[in-house]
Amino acid sequence: MPDIGSTLREARMRARIDITEVEQATKIRAKYLRAIENEEWDLLPGSTFVKSFIREYANFLGIDSRPLVEEFKLRYERPSESELRTVSPGLSRDRGRSSRGGGRGGGGGGGFGGGRVAPRWAITLGLVALLVIALFAVGKLGGGSDDGGSSKTTAAQARANVARRGAGHHRGVQAAHRQQQATPPPPTLAGVRIVPTADLYVCLVDQDGRAMIPGTTFTDGQSIPLQHARSMRLTLGNSSVQLRVNGRAVTVPDSPTAVGFAITTRGATPISGDQLPTCAA
Repeated sequence: MPDIGSTLREARMRARIDITEVEQATKIRAKYLRAIENEEWDLLPGSTFVKSFIREYANFLGIDSRPLVEEFKLRYERPSESELRTVSPGLSRDRGRSSRGGGRGGGGGGGFGGGRVAPRWAITLGLVALLVIALFAVGKLGGGSDDGGSSKTTAAQARANVARRGAGHHRGVQAAHRQQQATPPPPTLAGVRIVPTADLYVCLVDQDGRAMIPGTTFTDGQSIPLQHARSMRLTLGNSSVQLRVNGRAVTVPDSPTAVGFAITTRGATPISGDQLPTCAA
């Protein structure tokens, strides 16, 4: 995949957006935006802020931020010691403490003195121990070497099942942790880029009906700033346009008359008739 910084810089330059416009829209300081484009990560305040800045910058440009954030995490981010402790099983340390505590308490409950609650794995092991004792007693009552061998086999299987359940639980914890880190927040603003290919009338209003482009006619190739809002409605005087919504190209059907779209963070939906904004004074 291309570098993170060059991907964002090239997208910004293709959209003809100045770095100060990005700063005003995202509230990210220009020096941090330049540091991201140059991949000067040591100039940024930390990996958590870097990932947030990359998401905001990419969403502003209308491109998918997820692969960029994943690329940053793979290249530059290392898990902290606290994260490693969170996802590691730690059963060996707990077994060691349980063993030492049992020796001091003379058997079962002494190892959990002082009002402490026994951890779940210790309770599980205790139940398994009771099961082993019960099976052993049944074998002794039934008599014969075959029953004793069966009891030992059943106990070994029980211990193996407990171990498998414990391993499955910790794999689930690790998977949930990775999923939480990989899921980016959904974008809150929709973005629209309009590039005329001939004389083109444009009327664009936001979710409150405020005119963002108040019924203006643009010429072929004239620069129109990238527009952002929670939702928008757009009227185009004809189909002589290249239209991108949330960074994705939108097909405008051939029409000598007005065409329109309702624009949200999910994309563009064609509208017509009374739904078309008019930007009338």
